[in-house]
Amino acid sequence: MSAPVFAAAQCAIRAGDISANLKLHMDFMQHAREQGVGLLLFPELSLTGYEPTLAKALAQDRDSPLLSPLRHLAREASMTTIVGLPLRLPSHDKPLIAAFILHQDGSIGVYTKQHLHPGEEQFFSAGNGGDLMLIADLPIALSVCADFSHPEHSSQAAKQGAQLYAASVLIGETGYSRDSSLLQNCSKRHGMAVLMANHGGPTGGWAAAGQSAFWNEQGRCVASTDGVGNRLLIVSKQPHGWQGFEAPVSVTS
Repeated sequence: MSAPVFAAAQCAIRAGDISANLKLHMDFMQHAREQGVGLLLFPELSLTGYEPTLAKALAQDRDSPLLSPLRHLAREASMTTIVGLPLRLPSHDKPLIAAFILHQDGSIGVYTKQHLHPGEEQFFSAGNGGDLMLIADLPIALSVCADFSHPEHSSQAAKQGAQLYAASVLIGETGYSRDSSLLQNCSKRHGMAVLMANHGGPTGGWAAAGQSAFWNEQGRCVASTDGVGNRLLIVSKQPHGWQGFEAPVSVTS
C-alpha cells in the first residue's frame, strides 16, 4: 500500500472574485494530483477571501453549481479537497463560515466553524463543526481558524480518535508566532499530527503570514512553506515517520 499523502494549498486569492479563485483552486488541484495527494486542504474562506462585509452576497448553498468543476476534478483525481466558502442555510439569517468537503466519490460534505472571533458575529453565524473523515485509513478532524484556539475543540477531536487535525486558517504576520505555537502544542498534547493551510496573500485587510506548516505527533515541525505566495506543502506518512516538502506551483492568469 502506498504512503498517505496530504497537502496544504497556500493560496493568494482575489477578494470576492469567486471565478478567478476557482481557476486558482483548479491549478492547485492539478499540481497536487501530480504529487499523488489524497487530501488537499485550502485556507479559511479560500474561494471568496476573508471578506466579512461581502460574505452574505457571496454565500452559497451546500450543493452550489459553482463547485461542480472542483467536485469533478476531485473525483477524477481521487483527491478529497476541502475549500472555504460562506454557507447559506435557511435556518440562519447570517451565513456560516464553512469548509466544503469534496469527496473522492463525488459527494459533498460540510464542516462549519464553531468558534467565531470577536466581531465576526456581526456577519456570520456560529456553526456546529462536523464529523471525522477517514482518508487512507487515517481519521482526520477539521478545524477552521478560531476553532483551534479553544482547547476543547482539539481535545474533542482527539477523544473521537482523530490522528490528524487539519486546520484551515487565516493567520496574520503579527499573530503567527502565537498561533503556530498553539497548533504545535495541540500536536504535543494529544499525540495528533497537525496540518495547517494559511492564506498566501493579503485578505480582508489582513497581511497573511503564509508559512503553512505540518507538525508530527510529537510537535516537531516536519515542513513549512517559505513565506507567502502560492505554495503547496506536501507531507506523507512513511514507515519511519512523516516527511514533507514544498512543491512549486505555477498558476494561470
